[in-house]
Amino acid sequence: MVKFTYKNPTKLIFGQGQLSTLANEIKAFGKNILLVYGGGSIKQSGLYQNIQKELSHFNVFELSGVEPNPRVTTAQKGAKLIQEHNIDFVLAVGGGSVIDCTKLIVAAAHYQGDAWDIVIGKHIPTQATPFGTILTLAATGSEMNAGSVITNEKTQQKLGWGSPLVYPTFSILDPTYTYTLPTHQSINGIIDMMSHLIEQYFNEAEHTPVMDGMIESILRTIIQYAPIVVDNPTDYQARETLMMAGTVALNGSLRWGYLGDWSSHALEHAISAVYDIAHAEGLSIIMPNWMYYVMPKHIERFEQFAKNVFHIHKHTPYETAKAGIDALQQFWKSLNAPTRLSDKHIDASCIEQMAKHCTENGSFGRLEILNFDDALAIFRNSL
Repeated sequence: MVKFTYKNPTKLIFGQGQLSTLANEIKAFGKNILLVYGGGSIKQSGLYQNIQKELSHFNVFELSGVEPNPRVTTAQKGAKLIQEHNIDFVLAVGGGSVIDCTKLIVAAAHYQGDAWDIVIGKHIPTQATPFGTILTLAATGSEMNAGSVITNEKTQQKLGWGSPLVYPTFSILDPTYTYTLPTHQSINGIIDMMSHLIEQYFNEAEHTPVMDGMIESILRTIIQYAPIVVDNPTDYQARETLMMAGTVALNGSLRWGYLGDWSSHALEHAISAVYDIAHAEGLSIIMPNWMYYVMPKHIERFEQFAKNVFHIHKHTPYETAKAGIDALQQFWKSLNAPTRLSDKHIDASCIEQMAKHCTENGSFGRLEILNFDDALAIFRNSL
């Protein structure tokens, strides 16, 4: 492992009924609250009404309509609301998209330029409005990290950025808030958290049995509980298990001493920036095909993945390694996730454009350094 420093300042408030802590967590910051949420499902579930009751002694302003692939223009609107209403604290209610957008909102509120400058690194934030989250979708881990992914429709770019200033102050995780999710969103969340684990597992450093063992165990746990959630959305044990898995998968505790590969995310961001498909759908298509592409140079690592996650043992290391990738792809297919670009009506007409998007800053990846030709080949293999 390389040298590392780890600190996570987010206070995790986990379990049924924890919304009752909300007012107490916020009161020290001030009276003016900005509530940020997505398409309105929190009103249908009743969560919105319960939040309003908890915040009855605060001045609550709202920003609704955050997109599944959050736009920089929406973040700019939120930043303006903070400035106009002297907002003391922001509350993000939703999944990773709402939380990611809120992270840019709270940083952009203290910058007079374009919020996109923060995403591309033209401006480094020095201040951010404090914010907390109420999670409604177990998926991205954004509720306990300082990363964010934002889409710019004008430039057709989807980029990740981060700052230590945008860790949530607290995150309330009540598994019952995920009961009413549409099935496809639960499936997307499962794929998202698995992809985060896999990106860290196939990394650039010497491997440590501690991190390997934890990632392998969490992957096996997700594989066990995912079908239960699909079949019975109100199974509390299954919901809380997946909610915990999604948070741990990307709160930084599984990559002590390395960064992870993240090639599949770079490839997927290029797809969803152009086609605006769900991030997890793009990952379920791309990640196995990235694995097939790089596996021949890293057979031992992929063999370990197959043996320890899927309990596969074939005659040769190569056969075992390949069978592990097959098993992952088949598992995602069993959840009705797409496995080919054609499943989302994406053909070869834009694969060069997508390859340019994910290599516009040069090569990418860490397990295997990839270039434009590699990206093009992976996209082509995914058709």
